Amino acid sequence: MDLRTRIAAALKAAMKNKEPERLGTLRLINAAIKDRDIALRGDGAEDGVGDGEVLSILGRMVKQRQESARAYEEGGRLDLAEHERAEIAVIEEFLPRQLNDTEVAAAIDKAIARQEADSIRDMGKVMAALKADYAGRMDFGQVGPMVRQRLAG
Repeated sequence: MDLRTRIAAALKAAMKNKEPERLGTLRLINAAIKDRDIALRGDGAEDGVGDGEVLSILGRMVKQRQESARAYEEGGRLDLAEHERAEIAVIEEFLPRQLNDTEVAAAIDKAIARQEADSIRDMGKVMAALKADYAGRMDFGQVGPMVRQRLAG
């Protein structure tokens, strides 16, 4: 079952079970996906976004909410921070399991070997390979410096 179908089924279940917070978050996910569909349609794409793009959208949504929760905590608004965390929990239901540090290191080594990368100039190829293979499963903001360090060292 693709991600869109899973999200639609969860949306219907949330309506049926009268879960307003969950329903709101699922509607936000649907809206973000539809926005991306519309943007792609303007670029001449026939069909909507695929699962890879949906994973990317969900990853961005989680990152935005983590930043908001941090800002709310710093501002003393724990109620709003808790709301953001609840939304993160709903969004993460649709994301694949995140790789741990050991798995990330192994994935980086594998991508470097597969791309035959030997200098910092090959970083783009390595990052592209990682994004293709591990979309939604690792934080590429943290992985980038790790790849740079391995290629520089």
